[in-house]
Amino acid sequence: MDGTLSMPLPKGFLDFLEENGLDPSIYAARDSVPRYVRIKPGDESQIPELEMEMKCKLEKVVWLPGFFAIPAHIQIASSKAYQEGKIYGIDAASGAAVMSLDISHGDHVLDLCAAPGAKLCFLSDLLGNSGSLTGVDIAKHRLAACRTMLKKYSLGDRCRLFVADGTTFSLLPLRVHPDSRLEILRNTGEEKIDLYEEWTSRRSWKERKKAAKARDNLHMLSVKTEPELIFYGPQSGVIGVSKSELFQSECGSETSKLGYDKVLVDAECTHDGSFRHIEKFEHWGWATLQRRVLDAKRTDSLTLLQLKLLSNGFKLLKTGGSLVYSTCSLTVAQNEDVVDQFLAANPAAELQEICAAKNWPCRSGRIPKTLRFDPLVSQTSGLFVAKFTKLSIG
Repeated sequence: MDGTLSMPLPKGFLDFLEENGLDPSIYAARDSVPRYVRIKPGDESQIPELEMEMKCKLEKVVWLPGFFAIPAHIQIASSKAYQEGKIYGIDAASGAAVMSLDISHGDHVLDLCAAPGAKLCFLSDLLGNSGSLTGVDIAKHRLAACRTMLKKYSLGDRCRLFVADGTTFSLLPLRVHPDSRLEILRNTGEEKIDLYEEWTSRRSWKERKKAAKARDNLHMLSVKTEPELIFYGPQSGVIGVSKSELFQSECGSETSKLGYDKVLVDAECTHDGSFRHIEKFEHWGWATLQRRVLDAKRTDSLTLLQLKLLSNGFKLLKTGGSLVYSTCSLTVAQNEDVVDQFLAANPAAELQEICAAKNWPCRSGRIPKTLRFDPLVSQTSGLFVAKFTKLSIG
């Protein structure tokens, strides 16, 4: 490096960048890249007050509705608007990945790697009072943070959250809202069956004991456990259905018509495109970077995971639906190579043009119709985006 960086990068990481054809200067641009926030629809009138409180100008992102740029050093967590659930942080590139789905009124949407939750909130914003949103993540504590965000921003009415392995998750959306069935059973005096009632975060002692026993048994079981439902909104379609109905797995013949309209697979990756993530290794130690980013076995296992997540997300997509695959890695192995492998194995998958991207500050990936954001070109974190549709075969 030429010494202009305030964060010197170790030789091992520089070698990693060179091997992947990446320009180290993207990390020198960190001070010029703003922080991005999204204002909840209907709260735009709060902007002058927020500017006064934060002592900075909110610059409208002209290519991404509802997004604003603020200086990188500004922290929003202490602001009144943040505490009242009117504003949340989300990088503009991540917002572009969500916008690529082209959410329509009434869509049933799956976010297969939902944590930490900003994109989940954005998806819920776009759906409004229609459709449904299903969030999945394998880490329960991270998904619990998603639940907290949805509740804070009052965006969870049509959402359900499952702790589950995204590579094997197989539950279809509940397309018919059976909310009234519970009331019918109560009024008719029919024998009560095990139906979901209004969600509550408080569980009985018996339920807590059962959950603890299930966790203890996980270490002794070789079979996969079913997804764990940790949140559902009043309009998510869960209220009034039985557990057996809710946890009925997809079957191939049903998915073509009853699968999700839109699926987002923002897959786990090495996060090398996020300079703010790389900054953390100054505190974590560069040896941690070696283990999490540079280790060949780690990256090989990641690309396999990414392909499995993409494949399973596509399996749950209905015919004619759209899926967006994204990572915040800039490496070809985790992006274009995964896309190539996926297309080779899935004849029903076709890459789609992202029409809105004509006005976006990004460049094309190595595969036509794919996109790449980076600090130098886009003034955002690094992100790769590919959009697919499912064709009718046979």
